[in-house]
Order: sequence, then C-alpha cells, then structure tokens
Amino acid sequence: MELEKRYKELTEAIAEEHRRVFELLDMNELRAAMEAIEKAKNIFVFAAGREGISLRGFAMRLAHLGKNVHWVFDDTTVGIRPGDLYITSEGFGEVGSFTYYLQKVKAAGGRILTFNGNPDGKHIKEYADISVFVRATAYLAGRTDVIPTVQMMGNQYEQHLYMLCDVIIMLLVEDLGLTYDDLEARHRNVE
Repeated sequence: MELEKRYKELTEAIAEEHRRVFELLDMNELRAAMEAIEKAKNIFVFAAGREGISLRGFAMRLAHLGKNVHWVFDDTTVGIRPGDLYITSEGFGEVGSFTYYLQKVKAAGGRILTFNGNPDGKHIKEYADISVFVRATAYLAGRTDVIPTVQMMGNQYEQHLYMLCDVIIMLLVEDLGLTYDDLEARHRNVE
C-alpha cells in the first residue's frame, strides 16, 4: 500500500532527524540552562505560536518540579525581579514583538534563557544571558549548519524543543534528587 510505505518513510526520516539534532546539543549550553533554572527564584516563560505550545508544556513540568513558574500573559503572573529567569524560544532569533518583552525583562533585572535555532539572531546576541542552540531547522532561520528536514515551516525545531525540554526536566529530577512521584504529587488535582 502506498500510504503505508510513505508513512514509514516519513516517520523513519523524522525520527532520524531528531536523533541527529539531539546528538549535536552543546553540553555546556545545556548545563548553563539547567543551572539557571535551578537557581532562579521565579521563572517566567513565554514564546509565540507552536514554540509557545512547546514551552507551555515545559512551564507545566517546571511547576511539577516545585519551581515558582508563570506564563507571562496569564492574569496571575507577578512582576519580574532580580534573581528571576525569563525563558523563551525564538527559532530565528528576531521576532519583532519580542524586543519589547526582552527589554522589559532586562530593565527589571531578570536573566534571559533563550532556546533558539539561530544563535546569530539579533535578540540572542543582544539579550540572552544563556543561549541553547537547537540545531534543528527553524522557520525563517535560513541556516545551513542545522539538521535538514523533510518537514515544513519549522516543525522540526518546534517538535525538538518539546522533546528537549522534557529531557531537561528528567535531568533536573535527577539533579534535584526528586522522583517522578514527587512531580506527580504536584500535578493539578482539580480536574
């Protein structure tokens, strides 16, 4: 069957792409990101579009770790102060509306952790205290030093961001001496 054959080709190609992206992650960047998360008094998370969807899952898991986490545009979000960490993702590193947010974080004394598909992006260079270069194909980034993809419009980067954030949570669980039961105990129980 043609559908079955094409499905197999695509899923094998996508799985191989992600394996190669994982392999290229800089461990110093990963370590710096984890240390910033561990030390942060409060964590603020924001990204747009599908990258935002990926980081919303990360924000939830950070809360399950016991961190004080806010999604920036939720009504219960408090002000950023020195000692706080702002986590964002910019695939190509120059999302126009983000300039304002990044400037406000810096003015308030917060540190900025940016996941990105383009470490040469203007925002990464000007604002990021910690940069994690995800070597996946990001929408509009136009880089040739990332893993090529069979996918469309930044899918590979957005998918990989979600998986990478889950791996970071697993590593933080170990670093902090927690168990998955500890995280489950903090899971929302009003459902």
